[in-house]
Amino acid sequence: MKVLIAEDMHMIRGALVALLELEPDFQVVASVDRGDTIVKAALATPPDVAIIDIDLPGTDGLTAAAELHEQLPSCRTLILTSLGRPGTLRRALSAQVTGFLLKDSPPQQLADAVRSVAAGRRVIDPQLALSAWDSPQNPLSPRELEVLRLAARGADAAEIAGCLFLSKGTVRNYLTAIVTKLGARNRIDAVRISEEAGWIP
Repeated sequence: MKVLIAEDMHMIRGALVALLELEPDFQVVASVDRGDTIVKAALATPPDVAIIDIDLPGTDGLTAAAELHEQLPSCRTLILTSLGRPGTLRRALSAQVTGFLLKDSPPQQLADAVRSVAAGRRVIDPQLALSAWDSPQNPLSPRELEVLRLAARGADAAEIAGCLFLSKGTVRNYLTAIVTKLGARNRIDAVRISEEAGWIP
């Protein structure tokens, strides 16, 4: 079984490679440290499963997983995260991710998860599944999320308008609606609420 590993922390990436290479049925064919190199590496040596850290430089893990699914649908994806945010799990499922596991899971659980994912079965950490079940739904529209994502990166109304081909007035209306829907004090509070819920990366 061919595996790609995407993890930006060198020590953790090395440990994952060593751990999986101990399994007789696994072969690590690529390991990368940036999200924007995943698709290229996967197309060069097509893996059966890609293990992707959710927080990667360049492109975040969920965006990279969605791109990988589009470019190489035969490759299954298993997301690793240190933070079990319910909104993040929902985003992962909408990105066609097959598995979602916490980084502090036991090593054997990771190996079993890779085998299950490769076989086409969905693997979700039970704690994450329960928290997602109990958590409120994201009240923001896809467009509002785009606006908030750019605001979280420090873009002002004019920059957001330019990126999304909107007027500044429309962007301000979106930001007002976002703050109101989330019951936030201001834009910064809205970003905090959304990040903690896992609605934006």
